[in-house]
Amino acid sequence: MQILRIALDIPLYGFFDYRAPADVSVSRDDIGRRVRVPFGTKSRIGVLVELPESSEVSEHQLKDVEAILHDLAPLPADWFRVCEFCANYYQAPLGEVMLSTLPAGLRRLDPPKARVLKRPAKALAPHPAPPLTDEQQVALDAIATGSGFRAHLLHGVTGSGKTEVYLRLVERALAAGQQALLLVPEINLTPQLEARVAARFPEAQLTSLHSELTEAARTRNWKAAFDGTARIVLGTRLAVFTPMPDLGLIVVDEEHDASFKQQDGMRYSARDVAVFRAHARGIPIVLGSATPSLESWANATDPRTPARYGLLTLKERAVAAARLPAVRRIDTRLEKLQDGCCDALLKAINERLARGEQSLVFLNRRGYAPVLTCTSCGWISHCKRCAANLVLHLADGRLRCHHCGFEIRIPKACPTCGNQDILPFGRGTQRLEEALAARFPYARILRADRDSAKSRKQWEVLVETIHDGEADILVGTQMLATGHDFPKLTLVGVLGADSALFAADWRAPERLFAQLMQVAGRAGRADLPGEVLIQTQYPDHPLYAALVKHDYPAFADSQLKEREQAGFPPYTYQAMLRAEAPQMAAAIAYLATARAWPQAAEHPEVMRYDPVPMRLARRASLERAQLLIESPSRRALQSFLSQWREWLDAIKAPSRLRWHLEVDPLEF
Repeated sequence: MQILRIALDIPLYGFFDYRAPADVSVSRDDIGRRVRVPFGTKSRIGVLVELPESSEVSEHQLKDVEAILHDLAPLPADWFRVCEFCANYYQAPLGEVMLSTLPAGLRRLDPPKARVLKRPAKALAPHPAPPLTDEQQVALDAIATGSGFRAHLLHGVTGSGKTEVYLRLVERALAAGQQALLLVPEINLTPQLEARVAARFPEAQLTSLHSELTEAARTRNWKAAFDGTARIVLGTRLAVFTPMPDLGLIVVDEEHDASFKQQDGMRYSARDVAVFRAHARGIPIVLGSATPSLESWANATDPRTPARYGLLTLKERAVAAARLPAVRRIDTRLEKLQDGCCDALLKAINERLARGEQSLVFLNRRGYAPVLTCTSCGWISHCKRCAANLVLHLADGRLRCHHCGFEIRIPKACPTCGNQDILPFGRGTQRLEEALAARFPYARILRADRDSAKSRKQWEVLVETIHDGEADILVGTQMLATGHDFPKLTLVGVLGADSALFAADWRAPERLFAQLMQVAGRAGRADLPGEVLIQTQYPDHPLYAALVKHDYPAFADSQLKEREQAGFPPYTYQAMLRAEAPQMAAAIAYLATARAWPQAAEHPEVMRYDPVPMRLARRASLERAQLLIESPSRRALQSFLSQWREWLDAIKAPSRLRWHLEVDPLEF
């Protein structure tokens, strides 16, 4: 009897033993193959991980493997190493990690049929590479020199040509017979970069991996990367797990973006996993951003520790005539706003309209208004399922919760007192679009948010419209802040930035600065000068002072000093245990029991805080609470978590209570 140890997508720590079919001989060369096995009353797809000599399960209890699948080559050893790292570091079951990284089509018992392309795609004419600036050449040489693993932080101002450096590195990797992996934070960033990469390397097969692909397309693209057919892979965070036999380069664009952190299931950071993967494989990795995360900045600049990352800087824009935009602070305490816009911003928009240039009015709040209120009794449009308000979406006549998706029709009168004089309070992008259309009736106004561009195709059409100059005024959210190059855009106006200055989240200043610097960078990227107007009631705030000077290093260094004094990451390491239940008392009680782990005293370097409700204490009809675990030592924290996890599994909790453990949390 031959025993097969199988990893399954089950939230249990450990593998499952099965018998090999009587007529099948399995060797160590088959480790990594997918298998079909019975589990309970159903069959599941698993991965063969080991051929043990014996099993703790008695022979008569072992079930037979139904089939060993040979449609793919076995999954490689470096893929196993990455999955094992994630399981250990993020405290997740290894089987769950392994199977979740595979495309859904490879986890199905009835995989989608492969579609045969009727005709090959047209070969594009090669797009000539532009000449490099001196700064770009220095960065390229520094990355390309040497061999083996090295992490590089490419800090370049917006428009400095970081993408061109990426393309030159890809060119060198292809010439050496290697594959390249390019990670981007958002699906919406892929079309523009995909087109640029395809135009530069028309002979090299490029494939994309992201969540908007159909199941069959994602499976097909994954297989092309796996068998080495695709030489360049462009994808979002899950693509970091894609097995690539000839992988020789990893690039993480906009590495600061929070979208690289998975917020459900296994809560991993694709950026950090990418660094581990590059280290394990002995290849270079480039982390690029105009506003690097403070963790990455500390890894590159802290003089007290050996530099984990090499720092490369691009201080000037790549286009010779392009200059960083002038940033002005408009003190809104001294001005009466007109539909949320100051007079200086309205005049600046009018000037751009006269010159045939584009303007962007940035407001990171979609919908018509954040809330609907009654002036008589004070009723507010609260979500019944969340501790949040229902946002007014006037265009489709709905009140919608942006947290749980609950929505209702806009009431004709106050549900409490019957008053028909219910009014929107505050403004979102829809209301701003309406106000600008009334003030500039001859302007072509285009709104870019998740309501106007719900799919990748809609987003591609919208971006093309902007590039073709068919829009005069853009009203946008964070979707337009990063990674886009609009040559005719010369003015950016920022509304509502102050709300993040004094947020309870200690990461809020970092996020706000990155957001504002990124959106400011959309202006003046060609030969036309750019201007940025920021409306604020706190014009003397140090954050805005650094923004005016485009001085990210000064801002980052000041933030790191504050974090070190306060004992926040990257100078401490954190994990968060969260629980949700129909009643807050049940969630708090579970966390209190978790905190009272008897062996906690054996880990003096680990601090356990008291359980508290989350900022959004109620979501989707569930009460939510959290327990923060912290240590100045990453090793000590990991040692604590690996043992504490067994205690968490053993706690008897109410049937409807759910909990999860997150390492290196971003959300509080």
